[in-house]
Amino acid sequence: MKPVSIVGPSDAGKTTLIERLTERLADRGPVATVKHLRCTPDIDTTGTDTARHREAGAAETYGIEADGTWFGTGTDRTLGAVLDDLAPDYEYVLVEGYSDATLPTIALGGRDHTGETLLAASSADGVNLDAAVEAIESVEPYVTLDSLIARAVGSEQAEYAGAIATFTGRVRVKDAPEDARTESLEFERYDEVAAERIRTIREELTDREGVFEVLVHHRTGVVEAGEDVVYVVVLAGHRAEAFSAVEDAIDRVKAEVPLFKKEVTVEDDFWAHER
Repeated sequence: MKPVSIVGPSDAGKTTLIERLTERLADRGPVATVKHLRCTPDIDTTGTDTARHREAGAAETYGIEADGTWFGTGTDRTLGAVLDDLAPDYEYVLVEGYSDATLPTIALGGRDHTGETLLAASSADGVNLDAAVEAIESVEPYVTLDSLIARAVGSEQAEYAGAIATFTGRVRVKDAPEDARTESLEFERYDEVAAERIRTIREELTDREGVFEVLVHHRTGVVEAGEDVVYVVVLAGHRAEAFSAVEDAIDRVKAEVPLFKKEVTVEDDFWAHER
């Protein structure tokens, strides 16, 4: 899934640009949109019933119409959680607002923002749609464990599979009670070499009897304590093949893929290869 934020002043045409981009991208794959709302928590989209549910103490409410149209309201929902939910089912997500998000960004009207700038224009009318679509296609995919599992389930050989095995590597806070707490890890890689090594690992493991799909994703940049770093998903005929391939895949990623890890603790920071 490729997520992009469109930011700008209220009169810059953010919604108009999202409409135009959605029409273009929908021919390429499913599109979802997210809007940053600045309103009271008791927002109700279509009527009074869900507002009454919220007033009664419901943390989330959903309205579903006969034709499948739906809406939802709730509290304590983050942009990251929404993106995680959307990742398995959508190719693109266009986010209106969220200038402080670290998403690739199309900036209108000189709006300050945190994410990498894909394009900038004074307003929606100044955006070349062909250039915008090309920029969106260049965005690094947003990958979750669920989105990898969905890819595996969508394999042409899924009907022969009786097992899906997964591995999730995360940022460990401590090795032992007396250790200094790890605040984050930072990963750098040689992109082309790393991609080629991962491709080789996947191909060699899927050549095994009974292994139909091997998917690997390793995050780069800063990953905070407790967050996920790496995923491996294996689709196989039986659990024995699946477990074996998962173990070999993560072992080979750690041994063969050129990734450099910087650890930041409450006391120090250092590159792992220098220790």
